[in-house]
Amino acid sequence: MAESREGLVVRPMRPEDVEVAEQISAEAFLQVDRATRRATDPEPERRPAPRSQRWIDRTSSLLATDAPGCWVADLDGRTVGMATSLRRETLWALATFAVLPDAQGGVGRPLLEAALQHSVGCLRGMVASSADPRAVRRYQAAGFDLHPQMVLSGRPDTSAAPSLGAVREARPADRELMDSVDRRCRGAGRGADHDLLAAMAPALVVETRSASGYVYAADGRVAALAATDRRTAARLLWAALVTATGDVEVPHVTGANQWALQVGLAAGLTVRTEGYLGIRGMRPPAPYLHNGALL
Repeated sequence: MAESREGLVVRPMRPEDVEVAEQISAEAFLQVDRATRRATDPEPERRPAPRSQRWIDRTSSLLATDAPGCWVADLDGRTVGMATSLRRETLWALATFAVLPDAQGGVGRPLLEAALQHSVGCLRGMVASSADPRAVRRYQAAGFDLHPQMVLSGRPDTSAAPSLGAVREARPADRELMDSVDRRCRGAGRGADHDLLAAMAPALVVETRSASGYVYAADGRVAALAATDRRTAARLLWAALVTATGDVEVPHVTGANQWALQVGLAAGLTVRTEGYLGIRGMRPPAPYLHNGALL
């Protein structure tokens, strides 16, 4: 247990904390969205009920598999902050980290330090950061190199799409293949996190003698993508765009993944910057589009 600000106690998360943690996360990220929105952007809204339930399910799963990485902060008996993190092989990742807007100051640092205890012995670390200056400073101080991210969005023009060739629907037997690709890209497989990703979106897979990869995508919104080479990654991203019926969103495109930017521009998508990928002890993963929570 860590303690710093008067009346503050950072303690391990319990199952009964999960729903409160979701409310903290939703309110904190809504505040960030409001602070960073442009004049032309629509007013941000709280995450809808289905996404809230997926958040609760994901956090409950992480609490079951990675309890030492899941913490909450109580201030004068009121839960005001939360952090969840995971260890996969030699990789530690911060899944979610949030403090209520009216409790900022003296809460975030001890909460993050508690979650970082779960990273001891890991060779690599990853975190998806918002553009909030407080978050940026906190992650940089914790030793993470920050790489700006781009988001591709809009109604795709798929007339330039190549032949999808060997792209097919994923099967349960593909999990080891997918973990192998992740080890090549980020140094660690996902294991049971594939079940959490599958709850967000179905997966497509490429497997040939010379290349392999996968993408989780639902109606053009990409949840995660990894491949052994840029050409295969581009084909998988095109596959996600081709199956879309309306506007799409491809988040978490770092500068190391120019292939994704090239696909997005060829499809007529717009580009904006949004947040950072923080990494420690590793290079920016490529060809790879990380997931915001499961990295």
